[in-house]
Amino acid sequence: MNKIKIGVLREEKSPPDMRVPLTPLICAELTKQYPNLEIYVQPSAIRCYHDSEYTAFGVTLKEDVSDCDILMGVKEVPYDKLIPNKKYFFFSHTIKKQPHNTKLMHALISKQIEMIDYETLTDKNHNRIIGFGRYAGVVGAYNGILGYGLKYDLFRLHPAHKCRDRAEMEEELKRVKLPNIKIALTGGGRVANGAIETLSALRIRKVTPEEFLMSSFREPVYCQLNPRDYVEREGDHNFDLHDFFKHPEHFTSKFAPYTKETDLFISAHYWDPRSPKMFSTDDIKAPDFHISVIADITCDIDGSVPTTIRSTTINNPFYGYNMKTDKEDLAFTKDSICIMAVDNLPCELPRDSSDDFGKDLKERVIPHLVGSDADKVIERATICKQSKLMPAFEYLSDYAY
Repeated sequence: MNKIKIGVLREEKSPPDMRVPLTPLICAELTKQYPNLEIYVQPSAIRCYHDSEYTAFGVTLKEDVSDCDILMGVKEVPYDKLIPNKKYFFFSHTIKKQPHNTKLMHALISKQIEMIDYETLTDKNHNRIIGFGRYAGVVGAYNGILGYGLKYDLFRLHPAHKCRDRAEMEEELKRVKLPNIKIALTGGGRVANGAIETLSALRIRKVTPEEFLMSSFREPVYCQLNPRDYVEREGDHNFDLHDFFKHPEHFTSKFAPYTKETDLFISAHYWDPRSPKMFSTDDIKAPDFHISVIADITCDIDGSVPTTIRSTTINNPFYGYNMKTDKEDLAFTKDSICIMAVDNLPCELPRDSSDDFGKDLKERVIPHLVGSDADKVIERATICKQSKLMPAFEYLSDYAY
């Protein structure tokens, strides 16, 4: 049986990312499960799992990983660090023709890299099988609660990135005492489910959209809104989700009633640029517009949430959107909506998010690498190989060559 060598790369993009694709324990479990598999890890001073934790699990540290068959990182590998003729796994941020990664895309082609982007890994029904979305939701909802506490001087929580792990973060949540606010959450995927985990840790009761709009409560509540709740096709009362995904430009927003009842809005839905915005800047100026804190986990600049005019950072997660001027303001002023738009939320809990990601990698991807790829999971996800774009990604030709 041929040996397969995987090299876990040191993250070298700036600013540095502390996450890892494979944790020390998962490395040990994989090499035990697959006798023909060897895993090597490049030393790193910034990784959330220390070098000593890898060696404690019997994983070999190795600076030169050029003899490895497969190289795995998290964020983009700097194009001048790419080793020719290798198989790489990382988030390349190229499949939407991102301008800032044009040189990276050119290097993948010129260096004959076999590029598999985690974002393109799907099952036979084309559903994504791996990602950090769950922890984006977990942390994004936490930041929304943190921001609400700061805006109204109700409580002060330790930021998630200053907690050792999720367990410590959830200990912080025990200090939260919310008034009878209403929280609207949009989305139904991994991100939204992660947000629900945080709201559930706070024991916030879930109500239906109808109850949310029509009733008053003596306790904090939240409702989860799916597309049928916030968009509609004019003149058509029979909502068709498939039609919305295929032709979102034919739909208009019906989110306006929720803007009058919501205190904290957590945006965790996927947004197609052809889709309508959730609300307009004119809606914000209405006297009954009630939203005062927005945790925009999706963080689409000038996207579905028009108050997201820029992304924020882990160290400075909030800014204010002045409702009168439509300009950025201080985060917690009376006339401002507090906006949280951190675009790398899973990095706030790197150990937990890496463990979650690594488990999916172990269960859903590695078997197709080490054994047979009969379901074509790897083949489907390969962007380029031997200096050529794969058929599903030929739309990138004007960007790649």
